[in-house]
Amino acid sequence: MSVIELIQSDITQLDVDVIVNAANSTLHGGGGVDGAIHRAAGPQLLAECIKLNGCPTGEAKITKGFRLKARFVIHTVGPIWHGGNSNESNLLESCYRKSLSLAVENNCFSIAFPNISTGVYGFPKELAANISIREVQTFLFTNKSIKKVFFCCFDSENYFIYLRLLNKLS
Repeated sequence: MSVIELIQSDITQLDVDVIVNAANSTLHGGGGVDGAIHRAAGPQLLAECIKLNGCPTGEAKITKGFRLKARFVIHTVGPIWHGGNSNESNLLESCYRKSLSLAVENNCFSIAFPNISTGVYGFPKELAANISIREVQTFLFTNKSIKKVFFCCFDSENYFIYLRLLNKLS
């Protein structure tokens, strides 16, 4: 049986099989969670990311975790919010599906997600949380190999949005 757990923490400190990076399309690091993951993993992460030749929005690619506790990092590029009429929700849904599929393909049993696209990309936080919860639950319903999914919120605003939404489901 799969378990979904909500935590408020620094995703770079989690001891899970894979953490998900809310990356930019170059995969060369940046601000927010992307920069934090690159700093914590060390320069080998950037070297491996350069070899991946970027990543389109809505897609995901995987690297080793290097100095992280996590064995792997899945880099997914969330959409920039343009008001909701530019396929943003479908692209964010794809980020979660592709990340979960990559985790399964690489024999990962635990995965941690940050709040993809809700920082500088401006995706509305409540809408993003609804999408992430729905996509993870849908995936876990048909795929039983992932045992634990963490929604890892760095800030209290996202944490309480997820807490309220997850409590409605239980």
